[in-house]
Amino acid sequence: MRFAPGVRQFAVPAFAAAAVLAVLAPPLSLLALAVGGFVAWFFRDPERRPSGPGVVSPADGRVSVVREEGDQVRVGVFMNVTDVHVNRAPFDGRVERVTHRPGKHLPAFSKESERNERVDVDVETDEGPAELSLIAGAFARRIHPYVEAGDDLDRAQRIGHIDFGSRADVLLPPTYDREDLLVEEGDSVRAGESVVAARER
Repeated sequence: MRFAPGVRQFAVPAFAAAAVLAVLAPPLSLLALAVGGFVAWFFRDPERRPSGPGVVSPADGRVSVVREEGDQVRVGVFMNVTDVHVNRAPFDGRVERVTHRPGKHLPAFSKESERNERVDVDVETDEGPAELSLIAGAFARRIHPYVEAGDDLDRAQRIGHIDFGSRADVLLPPTYDREDLLVEEGDSVRAGESVVAARER
């Protein structure tokens, strides 16, 4: 099993504590071992492949936002604590900018999460400008982008992860409209695999 970067930062202390507590307080050792196991499971990073042509989901979870913004459509995916938290590129393109914006840490499924800490990745695609947003949640305290300005993106490529709860949005290129969407609010999706929008060629 592949794991996202940062797993050692959280899992190793828990496993080390479990080893020490095995001698001093065996019941607490089991608790520390369970915490370490949960952290390792949380940072899992399975392989993914697109299920078909079109824009794939940037995250595992449930679609929590579908709305029009000017001539573009935004699709947001809320990641529960049980979901894989490695985010993926919805489309091919070139990274124009990666911008970190400090903010609050409100529940990522709420409307107020628009004010949360986030990292916006501006991407130029063959179909026009698009944007990916990695948004911290109530318990997330660190966003880890893997890409920077000038990088070329391949669809379903790993682009980052967020520690412990969050949301990932994709602002589709302007050539897509609501009729091109294949998902609606409440649908379950998988990062890099589930197709959220497709256009007839």
